[in-house]
Order: sequence, then C-alpha cells, then structure tokens
Amino acid sequence: MDNASRRYGAWVSTLVAVLLGWAPPALAASSVERGKALVEFNCSGCHAVGRTDKSSHPDAPAFRTLSKRYPVADLEEALAEGISTGHPDMPEWVASPDQIEAIIAYISSLQQP
Repeated sequence: MDNASRRYGAWVSTLVAVLLGWAPPALAASSVERGKALVEFNCSGCHAVGRTDKSSHPDAPAFRTLSKRYPVADLEEALAEGISTGHPDMPEWVASPDQIEAIIAYISSLQQP
C-alpha cells in the first residue's frame, strides 16, 4: 500500500469515527471540530455552516446567525428528537447525545455578536 492510500485510509477512518461520535485518544478531536465535521456532512448542502459562506437553500439560515433567532442551546432538544421542521426540504435527522454536544459547541463557536 502506498503512502497516498494509507493517508486516505486514515482520513476515512477518522471521518467515520468523528461522525459516529467516537475516536480513540490518538484520533480524538475537540467537540468543536467534531461538530464542524457533522454539520459539514449533514447540513452544508443547504445551510451556510462556516463563518462566511452563503446558504444554498433560500429558507436555510446560516448557522453563524442562529443566535439572532433563538438561544443556540435550545437546539439540543430539537436535535435529540429529530428536527422535522425548518425549511420545507429539510430531512429529519436524529443526533446522538455526543453528536448534539459537538454540534452545539461548533454552532456556538460561530455566533456573531
């Protein structure tokens, strides 16, 4: 196996571990980093999930401005139960407690004053 294949395999393993909310200590990422990976994978198709990007769906709010609508911590219950509201095309997704913690940490890190 060449170096590129090994790096790709390690990257895929890390991504899977982050998305599942588990990683061995050597691969562990901060909650903010795990949350970023989760929202990039699950939400970025419609929502702006970074500091400067634009939502591709007109009804999908940018994550960096969510605190202007409601307290970000209030997303915890919605994520636990499966967000089934939001914009009309939004798929229902139920997050695990570890994933919720990471998503809230990431979204909180983005908030603009």
